[in-house]
Amino acid sequence: MSSYTGRPPIDSPLTLRHIAYHFTNEDADKSALDLVHALDAEWKDAEGPVVFVRFTEGITNTLTKATKKRPGRTQSETDDEAILIRAYGKGTDVLIDRERELRAHNLLANIGLAPPLLARFDNGLMYRFIRGDVCTPEDLRRPEIYRSVAKRLGQWHGCLPISALSTTPNLDDAVQTKHCAPRDGKQTRPAPNTWTVTQQWIDALPNSSDKERQRNQMLNDELAWLSAKLGDTPGLDGRDYVFGHCDLLSGNVIVQPPSRTELVNGDRQEKSVSFIDYEYATPSPAAFDIANHFSEWVGFECDHTAVPTISQRIDFLKSYVGSFRCHSISDNDNVAIEIDFHNDVAQMHQQVDLFRGVPGFYWGIWALIQATISQIDFDYASYAELRLGEYWAWKEEMDGSREREGRQMHVREKRWAEE
Repeated sequence: MSSYTGRPPIDSPLTLRHIAYHFTNEDADKSALDLVHALDAEWKDAEGPVVFVRFTEGITNTLTKATKKRPGRTQSETDDEAILIRAYGKGTDVLIDRERELRAHNLLANIGLAPPLLARFDNGLMYRFIRGDVCTPEDLRRPEIYRSVAKRLGQWHGCLPISALSTTPNLDDAVQTKHCAPRDGKQTRPAPNTWTVTQQWIDALPNSSDKERQRNQMLNDELAWLSAKLGDTPGLDGRDYVFGHCDLLSGNVIVQPPSRTELVNGDRQEKSVSFIDYEYATPSPAAFDIANHFSEWVGFECDHTAVPTISQRIDFLKSYVGSFRCHSISDNDNVAIEIDFHNDVAQMHQQVDLFRGVPGFYWGIWALIQATISQIDFDYASYAELRLGEYWAWKEEMDGSREREGRQMHVREKRWAEE
């Protein structure tokens, strides 16, 4: 896969073909069939059935794979023309900027880091299928997988332009907004960013009762504190904000088939991985994106005994920093950069440690919104409680309140501190 060497001269993704059709989960196979026939009439006329596979890993959208079973074709050939149909969850526009998602996907597809976009429909997207295996949380903890994830994430952070995710072409001229604080009189945070997105989510929470208003004020106070404390965290090579995936859960990491293995380490093969689903791609501190990925090692069940230990995090970051440097330097050929690999790893380790509680805050608020809008069968209220609990467990270690009060350390914090 190629590195990004400049903004490609491509049309706006909003010019992508639009099919006037609304996907309904109540009759998902009919909706999917209507869409693939509208996309390619040849699928309707050619010999062979259209077969659908419904994926259930997501807890925001529904995802359906459509394949045309043509006589004489191998499974590999069939998969090469397979179509993925992703229907957005009802009400999720309050959480996700669909135009930003399209810009992100369009950029990634143009440089070979995402499957080609095929069409939009009223409540979703159609794009090519990526052959490979979807990871499980257990897979994310395997060294041959997490090192590959680290390298791919380092590539994203090292070479992708945050301008592709920004609402303004010139970030220095961006309008000053909350959580886009100036430093030395200059705009230093792109808009949007991790903090502005979180603010939008808080603003979207129910606010009619005294209890809801008190909760929302508390969340606003916490966000203001986090933004002030962590929002200007210095990034490698001066990249305080990077093109963040911001949703690297196991289901969004695809392990490519063995034929595309990139490296061989002794008797262990390192797999090539791709990232899918770019709904939450946002300019973010690199440490947030990495800490967020580490938080997903525990799965939706939040098995906090599975977060990475110190040695696992450092191993991950060695691969990440090496990849980041490779891609960021090649993207800045005329810039002299003094490299201290061990210092870079230590810096990123310290920053990820600081950010370890932020994903719980972020997704806890997200889940509070989902609990009010989603029609997907998932206990969002309990999930919100678990994720916000991660944040409070981190904060009581940060401010020393847990130790002062003689309470036992939370299992997640205890595991995080293990060598």
